[in-house]
Amino acid sequence: MNASPPGREAGVTTLIGRLVDDSRTLVSAEVALYKAKASERVAAYKSAVVFFAAAGVLALAALIALLVGLILSLATLIGPLGATGVVIGGVLLIALVLALVGKGRLARPEGAA
Repeated sequence: MNASPPGREAGVTTLIGRLVDDSRTLVSAEVALYKAKASERVAAYKSAVVFFAAAGVLALAALIALLVGLILSLATLIGPLGATGVVIGGVLLIALVLALVGKGRLARPEGAA
């Protein structure tokens, strides 16, 4: 005679169902909110990325002009072929040093010898 009335069980079942539905709705709303925030941040940084890319292109053009000028200046002393070789060798040496420094700064995986 301890059985609970059928109306009470249906009420608890209904409440649990509502809880599950409300939880799903809450999760969906939170996901939508974070997507909106991420889209807003991407839009804010998009113009900055364009300006950084333009600055990088101009800096690269300036570096190329500097190297051409260096070749032309050295060509009067050691000839065009020698000047080109010296400048290319120097640039490759700098690139090698920078690559080795970058490699050294990478974190080594745990357990690596």
